[in-house]
Amino acid sequence: MKKNLSLLLLLVTFLSFAQTKVLSWNIQNFGKSKSDIVLNNIAKTISSYDIIAIQEVVAGNGGAQTVAKLAELLNEKGNKWDYRISDPTSSSSYKTERYAFIWKTHKAKLKSKPWLERKFNLEIDREPYFATFEINKKTITLVSFHAITQKKQPETEIKYFKFLPNEYPDLNLVFLGDFNCPEKHSVFNPLKKMGYAPVLKNQKTTLKHKCKNNVCLASEFDNIFYNTANVKVINSGIIKFYEGFDSLQEARKISDHIPIWFEFSLN
Repeated sequence: MKKNLSLLLLLVTFLSFAQTKVLSWNIQNFGKSKSDIVLNNIAKTISSYDIIAIQEVVAGNGGAQTVAKLAELLNEKGNKWDYRISDPTSSSSYKTERYAFIWKTHKAKLKSKPWLERKFNLEIDREPYFATFEINKKTITLVSFHAITQKKQPETEIKYFKFLPNEYPDLNLVFLGDFNCPEKHSVFNPLKKMGYAPVLKNQKTTLKHKCKNNVCLASEFDNIFYNTANVKVINSGIIKFYEGFDSLQEARKISDHIPIWFEFSLN
């Protein structure tokens, strides 16, 4: 009986190690405007995940420092976390920002220095941020992105993503972030034909200003696209962090987007 129990515990431990949970979150104006209360709330929301991709980190004073502060808060919760922050995006016609990755060091190992993709920096205002992680001796490259707003037609940027798998044929790319565009848009068809699939379908991820008839979410903007040949998705979802607040106005002090996530193993 004891032997069977030990084997079961070993199997559970192995499975939990083999599977990884990635969370992506556009945290509106993530910088010095975020109070300690807000940062503690964010840390509590994301602490059970393994790799965090944050979009909309303030490029100017306070953005990088706030990421460091969040990592410090996560470290206080019992796991060792590391982080990297991108340079400011090279946008000249729109709002320049930074990206950030934060991860549990016992779950993932960073391989080489993350980079902003410069090849299409003239066509894409906030060029995506790449980071390659080693997980159980296999690698995955997360490509974090924040598109221009819907009014500015984000599909004019997203259409260049179809070239990236061929630009990096040796990398297992996963595109994630705020596309300001629903996954059913035809601009994603080339990626889908290459074997990529969205983690979320028909899932709204932005907050309304007020809930109406218990409907609090507005648009299908955030998603994760993975190569089905390389990644096995075990589970996925959203975090309705706003349900812990008395009003959406209070929740929107954290962000106007909700976190999205997926749990996976690498083939």
